[in-house]
Amino acid sequence: MPFKECSIVSEREEFCRLADAAGANVRELCRRWEISPQTGYKWLGRFRSGGALELEDRSRRPLSSPVRTTAEMEAQVVDVRRDHPAWGGRKIRRVLQVRGLVEVPSASTITQILRRHALLDGPRAGEARAFKRFEHARPNDLWQMDFKGHFALEAGRCHPLTILDDHSRYSLELGACADERTATVQARLEAVFRRYGLPRRILADNGSPWGSSGGEQHTRLTVWLLDLDVPVTHGRFYHPQTQGKEERFHRTLKAEVLAGRSFADLAQAQAAFDAWRRIYNDVRPHEGIGLEPPSSRYAMSDRSMPDAIDPPGYEPQAKVRRVQRHGWISFKGRKISCSKAFVGRDVALRATNADGVFDLCYRRHVLSKIDLRENIVKSVHHVPEHPSTLSPV
Repeated sequence: MPFKECSIVSEREEFCRLADAAGANVRELCRRWEISPQTGYKWLGRFRSGGALELEDRSRRPLSSPVRTTAEMEAQVVDVRRDHPAWGGRKIRRVLQVRGLVEVPSASTITQILRRHALLDGPRAGEARAFKRFEHARPNDLWQMDFKGHFALEAGRCHPLTILDDHSRYSLELGACADERTATVQARLEAVFRRYGLPRRILADNGSPWGSSGGEQHTRLTVWLLDLDVPVTHGRFYHPQTQGKEERFHRTLKAEVLAGRSFADLAQAQAAFDAWRRIYNDVRPHEGIGLEPPSSRYAMSDRSMPDAIDPPGYEPQAKVRRVQRHGWISFKGRKISCSKAFVGRDVALRATNADGVFDLCYRRHVLSKIDLRENIVKSVHHVPEHPSTLSPV
């Protein structure tokens, strides 16, 4: 029988007394105790040198640890973690390297330091997770836009508007808004456009004010963006993974800014957002871009916000129609639904290579395909992001 955990020392003592008796067959005794001869002779040697007191388990810690992290380095790790409670081993290691410290421990060692100091949250904290990222190749190719879930203030509620550059993860806007109305979002977007320039495209969900679940393909906000030559595409309904970077940004915002805090009003919330946004963009190592801060990969757009928007102009061969009340146009004796967001604006029907099929366009953007042969209007507004069109990271 092997040594039992419940009485390990007493069993070792019994074994040793039997093995130390005159004429004892130690190897046979080891076989009966179901232990190896090496283990048996080890305990017998200790027993002969110091009696039963030597049968206690000894610490396996080495007498010296020449590569053990110094107390000063541990203090640096703990200081970074306490300044940024949501940062893990990889981010903290990168920050220490940027500070110019030598012999910075590995990310796994830093995780162990955090664990020793009870600074890890949750049973799986520090574990590696396998996933694959996709991103657009250049800054401003795509911006992701969304509202994070609103939360209560001491006076009113805050609706955080977030805009993120897909390539660099740079936070272009983190706004403490009083509501989610078109005018509020348009004013915020205009300020962002004037500072950073225009993106080539914006990705948003299907919610208001940039989307509609009621069947409308466009809103007043998306029409204004088309006037600026910034198309808006949408992910599938009930599929937040399309805006995975925004979803991850929201979790980070919650962990590093909102958790356990309350704000008196929108001004106080905005001040906290502004302070953290600088850290997020310029200091915080981002694991999705090689532990560099987003500002290291972002560059402003070369497309400036215009001072005025010219009305649309169409080529002579295009069939131009004014969108009437309720969003309808008439074409070749047919009544075609466009969108109420375009009421009072001119749209164009452009012939395609297929006979009887036309593109319904606003400026250079195709809104839908009109098939006069079968009275089919096929929307092309919702173009989901697909990993096959993006660059793997």
